[in-house]
Amino acid sequence: MEERFAPPRRAGAVEVLVSETALRDIARRVQEQRFSPPELHRLALEALALSLRQPGDGLLIGRHCRELWRRAGLVPYPYQLETCRRVVEDMDGRAILADEVGLGKTVEAGMILKEYMLRGLVRRALVLAPASLTWQWQLELREKFGIPAVRQRGLHDWEGCPVLVASLDTAKRPPHRDAVLRLGCDMLIVDEAHRLKNARSDNWRFVSGIRRRYCLLLTATPVQNDLRELYNLVTLLAPGALGTWRQFQARFVVDKRTPRRVDALRAELRRYVVRAERGPGTVLFPPRHVFAVPVRLTPPERRFYDAVTEFVREGFRRAGSRASGALPLVTLQRELCSSAPAAMSTLQRMYERTEDREARRRLAELLALGNQVVDTSSKCDALIALIEDSPPDEQFIVFTEYRMTQRYIRWRLEQAGIPSLGFDGSMSPSRKEWTRQLFRTGVKVLVSTESGGEGLNFQFCRSVVNFDLPWNPMRLEQRIGRVHRLGQTRDVHIYNMATKDTIEEHIVALLHDKLNLFRAVVGDVEAVWTRLRMNRTFEQAIADIVLDARDGAEVRRRLDELAARVEAARAEALRAAEHARELSRRILS
Repeated sequence: MEERFAPPRRAGAVEVLVSETALRDIARRVQEQRFSPPELHRLALEALALSLRQPGDGLLIGRHCRELWRRAGLVPYPYQLETCRRVVEDMDGRAILADEVGLGKTVEAGMILKEYMLRGLVRRALVLAPASLTWQWQLELREKFGIPAVRQRGLHDWEGCPVLVASLDTAKRPPHRDAVLRLGCDMLIVDEAHRLKNARSDNWRFVSGIRRRYCLLLTATPVQNDLRELYNLVTLLAPGALGTWRQFQARFVVDKRTPRRVDALRAELRRYVVRAERGPGTVLFPPRHVFAVPVRLTPPERRFYDAVTEFVREGFRRAGSRASGALPLVTLQRELCSSAPAAMSTLQRMYERTEDREARRRLAELLALGNQVVDTSSKCDALIALIEDSPPDEQFIVFTEYRMTQRYIRWRLEQAGIPSLGFDGSMSPSRKEWTRQLFRTGVKVLVSTESGGEGLNFQFCRSVVNFDLPWNPMRLEQRIGRVHRLGQTRDVHIYNMATKDTIEEHIVALLHDKLNLFRAVVGDVEAVWTRLRMNRTFEQAIADIVLDARDGAEVRRRLDELAARVEAARAEALRAAEHARELSRRILS
């Protein structure tokens, strides 16, 4: 039946061509809202009419957020503006944002949310994300879009906050689950939406039960191993749009990784999926430059290092790598690679807690050796020299795994007359943001712990110093990712501090020389590790090698063997990832 159109209606300063069907829908939706007084009724009508503007009428967000973007240093890419336009004008606010990693899906989601809020169509929004990203979401929505987002803390927040950012894991647990399902929202945004690929999972069932008018699912991998994953995401977004799984399978699936009738499938998916890939018109990340900062221990430092390492290896062999008693020893060895004060704090606790006379004697000897070097550090000397030799306006983020090392570094910087700020996981979100802003004003150095580096971005800084190295490659990438991300305009400098003739030097060789993890994004390390079919984490495997080996030569040999296995597994994972990308290109581009 041919659609009939009513005469053009004026909504504000915009003439809108509205179909009779659309007018009836507007009337129904306005009636359901039960607006009072009449002025709100008129405004609601105008907002709904604006949402029906023809393509090309333009977005409201560009004019409204211009000053916010200037202050935040945000210049949206053309593909991001086009994504926003498509989702609002062509997709009715329901879309899977499937841009490749690093292309700014969070910015796109914020733009879409703000556009709908400006049009008066979204008053209540819910963002579900991994817990580690909730603060970043709140910050981005406030800074770049002026959206007064609140992080969920207590049960009352579900009802009292118009724009709420929450952990998916928290939201799906009672009693929070009941509140979310009861209240619903105008717009639902789910970050890391690949966690919803399985329709039998609690995550999928929970999200599918949330009442919403508009919905955005953010994932760089909407299809990875099985076409059914993509089907499940689209079904979550628009139930019944692709028919039943059997119907979809009969039309479009040869086997789980091979589509049929690709052109028809692509046309069908364009209604629900938006994807940008790296290339002309998208983001070109500046290169990384990696620098080794070799450190040679003084004779007293060497005596302390060798004595503690021998103590750790003896205890490691006695306890067994899988015994609970091995964990403090692994921690002690890693602290020793970080700083003498960090190792001394653990040795002191071990001394106070043990009742074994021989163990107390050994620990007392180690503490005596440590006291000779606790106020000196060749590594800190090298760090200070690096900072002092840099241009006056160069800023540094110095990462360490340990609070004691963090305090020691800041004390040494203070002694050298170098201003610094501390950043760690114990700080409240507001104090974290305050510290970030202080750093942005030009403070020379920010000394951050591992946990402190989560959730906040420092694109205005380009130099990262790894004072000590985590034994987990993904943590290393997270450190670098604080500065090497969307919005970074300068080459990124990575400085790896490694003490000569120590375990730390071997770890640098493994992560840098053998696996080349400083020059390219690590990717899904866990997926690589799974392909190795080992019952151990990466950190545990390294601990087994460096603490169980008889000497440095055996450490190097066994790490080389591990590197060869990881390289083979990574090649296999890269082939699988490339297959997934090619499949995505075929059916989504």
